[in-house]
Amino acid sequence: MLARALLPPLLLLAGCAGPYARIDEAPPPPPREFRAAWIATVHNIDWPSRPGLDTATQQRELLALLDLAQEVGLNAVVLQVRPTCDALYDSPYEPWSRYLTGASGRAPDPAWDPLAFAVEAAHARGLELHAWFNPYRARPGANEPPPSPYHVTHPESPLHHAVRAYGELRLLDPGLPEVQGHARRVILDVVARYDVDAVHMDDYFYPYPLQTPDGAVVPFPDAETFAARGDGLSLGDWRRRNVDTFVRELSAAIHAQEPWVRFGIAPFGIWRPKHPPEVEGFDAYARLAADSRRWLREGWVDYLGPQLYWATYFPEQPFGPLLRWWEAQNPLGRHLWPGIATRWIESTRDPQRDAKELLAQIELTRAAVPEGRPGHCHWNLSALAEDRGGVVGALQAGPYRQRALVPASPWLGDAVPEALEADLERGPEGLELRWDPAADARWVALQVREGADWRLVGVRRATAGRWRLEGSPLVVCVRPLSATGVAGPAQCYRRVD
Repeated sequence: MLARALLPPLLLLAGCAGPYARIDEAPPPPPREFRAAWIATVHNIDWPSRPGLDTATQQRELLALLDLAQEVGLNAVVLQVRPTCDALYDSPYEPWSRYLTGASGRAPDPAWDPLAFAVEAAHARGLELHAWFNPYRARPGANEPPPSPYHVTHPESPLHHAVRAYGELRLLDPGLPEVQGHARRVILDVVARYDVDAVHMDDYFYPYPLQTPDGAVVPFPDAETFAARGDGLSLGDWRRRNVDTFVRELSAAIHAQEPWVRFGIAPFGIWRPKHPPEVEGFDAYARLAADSRRWLREGWVDYLGPQLYWATYFPEQPFGPLLRWWEAQNPLGRHLWPGIATRWIESTRDPQRDAKELLAQIELTRAAVPEGRPGHCHWNLSALAEDRGGVVGALQAGPYRQRALVPASPWLGDAVPEALEADLERGPEGLELRWDPAADARWVALQVREGADWRLVGVRRATAGRWRLEGSPLVVCVRPLSATGVAGPAQCYRRVD
């Protein structure tokens, strides 16, 4: 325990830039905005750069991505940890991923746990880590190496009977209770054993439909399951019920186990054509059995990240109207953090898209979503690493000029954390803030003021206990944040010149 009770009312700290005194100050609430990027591991899209790299190289690559995220101004990363019923962590239920080690089921050598490593490294950089799972995809394409005996596609697997062939894909049948139960068990194991901030899924539930050469849709082979379990529903309603049941029950199970861990889904960006009226395109409700509007309306998700990869100038899928429509479907005020296509800047897919378009989309998210809870997620972190179209500098000079806290989720717990027991001291290496870790705080936020201008320096895990400050700001304020992001009272110090 820090001996704050023994300190005099003015805490004078020796140093050439002048001492600091404890003061009563009411700093403004720090800015809030979710700023994240996906880190995809399937097909080695973002990380690792290729399968089978040695452990040290994999760690260096991952740290470089996390360093980049921090430098750009992000406050979260979404790391894919279960791409194809395999694991980029030490799982008791599924084999090590070939995207990590080069062979399904082969453990890293030297041994390490990438998820544990990533959580610790992200948190040390003030970044949340959202663990990204794919619930049903088992094999993404042809020419895959042989599966581990512990993989669901292996003939000896207890779930081999649930694997469905769909073109080159292999997927677990979402209509089988044992499939949903297995996916839940895998995810809850991670929530129990790893200090992740959220569970995340994207748009892969029932598969995107395949077509024959003449344009006919290839039916997904679940007719036998439907015949046994359809309960008189239409095929579409039955499939949507399967997905809804999984989403609802998983959400409840996550919050029963760790009430503050958020659950988020990033669905296809169009719920149905004509919603809003000017929108045309793919019908995810009908074709993917994804009633994502219901997940938001029912509060089964803590955040929804519809993949709004279209530009503001697309006439049939305009970014702004789609975003506003989604927010209008949000009666419970859950977080709406759309995915934005940083990858498409100056791409063959959209050659005219530039960094200014991305900045315009971020400003639209701020205008459409109430203050205190806007946000977005970049597809993908590699696009930021490539600095496509100079986007990094544009972000840092524009919407990311000021750092931001992740918006709070008070429906998961609204208790205000107690003030920190903190000291500010000047040592041989400069100012250092020290505090006693508090049981009701997960993060510590630091704000400084020079003149009239406040700046959020960032966050650290509350368990870190110390923070070395650069320079000699006029005012230094520290405040605790609960696991759900609720801010506690600030403790402030002013330089005595």
